[in-house]
Amino acid sequence: MTQTALSAPTSTDLMLVDDHAIVRQGLRAVLEREDDLRVVAEASSPAEVLAVLGHATPHVLLLDLKLSPNQDTEGLDLCARITREHPSVAVLVLTTLLDDRLVLDAITSGAKGYVVKDVDTSELVRAIRAVRQGGSAFDARSAAAMVRSLNAAGEAEARRLTERELEVLRMLAQGMSNRTIGGKLFISETTVKFHVGNVMRKLEVSRRAEAVYAASKLGLI
Repeated sequence: MTQTALSAPTSTDLMLVDDHAIVRQGLRAVLEREDDLRVVAEASSPAEVLAVLGHATPHVLLLDLKLSPNQDTEGLDLCARITREHPSVAVLVLTTLLDDRLVLDAITSGAKGYVVKDVDTSELVRAIRAVRQGGSAFDARSAAAMVRSLNAAGEAEARRLTERELEVLRMLAQGMSNRTIGGKLFISETTVKFHVGNVMRKLEVSRRAEAVYAASKLGLI
């Protein structure tokens, strides 16, 4: 595949991090067919990665999360360390592991994108170019996993509503004003406003009506 007008305008130095040499060899062979991609370093373990980064600065580092037979997510800690100590290096996770929470954890650890290994070559190349230009990149399944994880996190936050907040929420659903709610619960109107604010923050909404709608979808009222 040759570089097109829509491709990255500059060359990209890559580092491949995978504990299987045959995988690294295959990736190198595929990626270096592109005019703008060049593999400048490889590593098979966290120690090797850190040693290489001591004297080389690739633009994009392709990181497998499973770097040893006994641990599935060793790459997460490594990702966090790379992005902390070498912020100019864009980490793109390239792994066989696909789990809703894992995708979110990788991004939280500083990764710029997440791609599964059986993705089409052209999609992997697009992902590399995207993170090289400062963007983020996900294949279709990783993107869906990210959305599900974020939704689950939002629901978990919503379900941490206190009993008092749930009481206030139920009264909001009945159309009661802050003053009326305060009178029924024997608390001040200011305290009601405080509880309403907490409810809206936890449900990630900005209006009372939206809070009621979100709570009903989550089965809270």
